[in-house]
Amino acid sequence: MNEHFLLLWLEAPLQSWGHDSRFGRRDSLDFPTKSGVIGLLACAQGRAGEQIEWLSTIAPLNMQVQAYVRTRKLNETEERVPLARLPLLRDFQMVGAGYDDRDPWQTMLIPKTAEGKKAVGGGTKMTYRYYVQDMAYAVILAAPAELVEALSAAVQAPVWDLYLGRKNCAPTEFVAQGCFATREEALARANELAVSKNRALDFEVVEGERAALLEGDVFTLNDVPVQLGTRKRYRDRQVTMVRALPDG
Repeated sequence: MNEHFLLLWLEAPLQSWGHDSRFGRRDSLDFPTKSGVIGLLACAQGRAGEQIEWLSTIAPLNMQVQAYVRTRKLNETEERVPLARLPLLRDFQMVGAGYDDRDPWQTMLIPKTAEGKKAVGGGTKMTYRYYVQDMAYAVILAAPAELVEALSAAVQAPVWDLYLGRKNCAPTEFVAQGCFATREEALARANELAVSKNRALDFEVVEGERAALLEGDVFTLNDVPVQLGTRKRYRDRQVTMVRALPDG
């Protein structure tokens, strides 16, 4: 297989990458999920519905994530040191409040039970939503050259709006950052872009066989989409988070 590498740059004031959230509490991981990245690619290509066949090709692709934090100058010199990551931002929202249940259009926006009846408390629900603040991520996907080029072209001219986990998380940098013949070239471009933005590597997330060779925190995530649409289905994968070593 003529494997190439697609580099995506995910940067925004707020991002949210949930993998096990429920309606009332929408958590976020510290890094992009595979389901979130694949959802972004689906938006770029204008894919709706279950997409089972497409996912059977896209979901197994190896995905590596590099996480970058901001830096600051040290003692008025050119040397820069990484800043600590900001904590997750918690946003409190009321869903379903203020709608007139006598209006058929507004009624559609009021939360209901599984049977379609009014929920307890008039349909108004309290929700807590969590966001990653001021981070940048380089996502590297390995795939056949033709697929990498097709995905890159779609991200550069998306059919639907691109967002970073949730629709209120709009990217502040071009997402598509190139196609590369080797992983090393993609990583070099990601680090070059990070330096230009005064950012430093904080950690990386790897999966598959490469993860077994590294020491770090191992997670099992249920974030590999098998079916999209109204009845989404996922399977598990293991990833390893490896912290960046301090200079010196």
